[in-house]
Amino acid sequence: MVYLLYDVLLILAAVLVLPFLSLKRVLTRKNPYGIRERFGFYKNKQIDELGKKKVVWLHAASVGETRVALLLARQIKGENQDQVVLVTNMTKTGLIVSKQSEFVDFSLLFPFDLSFSVGRLLDLVRPELIIIVETELWPNFIRLAAQRDIPLVMVNGRLSDRSFPRYRSLRFLLKPILECFSAFCMQSQVDAERIAALGAPREKIENTGNLKFDYSLKDVTAEEVKLRKVRYRLPEGVAILVAGSTHAGEEKLLLKVYRELVQDVDRKLVLVMIPRYPDLKRETQGRLKDSKVDYRLRSNLSDEDPLISPGEVLVVDTLGEVLDLYSLADLVFVGGSLVPVGGHNLLEAALLAKPVLFGPHVQNFQEISAKLIRAGAGIKVSDQQDLVRKVKIMLNDPARCRAMGEAGRSLIVENAGATERTMRHIGRQTNIG
Repeated sequence: MVYLLYDVLLILAAVLVLPFLSLKRVLTRKNPYGIRERFGFYKNKQIDELGKKKVVWLHAASVGETRVALLLARQIKGENQDQVVLVTNMTKTGLIVSKQSEFVDFSLLFPFDLSFSVGRLLDLVRPELIIIVETELWPNFIRLAAQRDIPLVMVNGRLSDRSFPRYRSLRFLLKPILECFSAFCMQSQVDAERIAALGAPREKIENTGNLKFDYSLKDVTAEEVKLRKVRYRLPEGVAILVAGSTHAGEEKLLLKVYRELVQDVDRKLVLVMIPRYPDLKRETQGRLKDSKVDYRLRSNLSDEDPLISPGEVLVVDTLGEVLDLYSLADLVFVGGSLVPVGGHNLLEAALLAKPVLFGPHVQNFQEISAKLIRAGAGIKVSDQQDLVRKVKIMLNDPARCRAMGEAGRSLIVENAGATERTMRHIGRQTNIG
């Protein structure tokens, strides 16, 4: 009865959303992205062949979770080249990232969690194992997979300070869902205790560590840096501040910070801003125009363009270039943290030995932010003015920037190993490993 009511509520929500999508289609002359797939209908004829193969299905929400999924996809394919890896995503950006991986055989948008939508895809794919990255608890998907005797493993599981009270209030509904899982590989002991408090069987829970510490360290040569600066039209001898995964309210603050820094800082400075949602570049451009800041769009750059000048902003309206741009930075600021979003991946800068700054709202990366601060690899700023002060200090102390970057790389090495521990649980469910 509960699941019937859940289906009815989802259908009602879809009915309310469809007129909006139809209007958007008329105004933009574009079909809503992936609407057929959201209801479990896929055009790819090769999907029909999936049910005849040995499939491991990894589900990840967006870009950050997808990169974690790709760590496991690489390991799975390394253990057994014949294994077919399917990755499903909630977002278009996550789907693009998964499609770019050589270790993923199929990439699909995850359907709405309606019984007929997820049930149809489960019957098409017939996976031997489902791996859910972090805490994507879709009741119908999990329930119907368990009914088909498909093992489910949660990897890199986490429950933030903000989400845990909400989940706890729904414990009576979540407990039967959590009992469907074969294993829970949690990021920390706190996360392990929290998932147990929600009703997950304790004998299935292990603190395996955070998979994000297992990203491959990136070594970039001086020649590669030089070539990338040419590609992005960034001048030599100028400090580069890269702000990654920025959000709307945050971008206004960052532009104010930049204007103040350009006027006061001793070194010449260029800001590279990478919005979290590059599809919304019109909104970002509007904010730049309102701030009276000159800017260039990454998608419009060519080798013939003049170099970007201090005081200008490079807006990255493309996907898949974050690490390349971080490699050029003197300082990295990670967004979603000056505004109450919860933060984004703080370790990507450390992969490239770059010092990282972030705001006070990092509840989604609480453990990682604390470790970065303790290691001397990251700095938390309290607000806009504190960011100005800290950036000024760092830009005037290149030796400290280098030391922070190296501390970040050391931190990653020290905390590696979660993939191996997670793969042990995956191997118990399949013949992988």
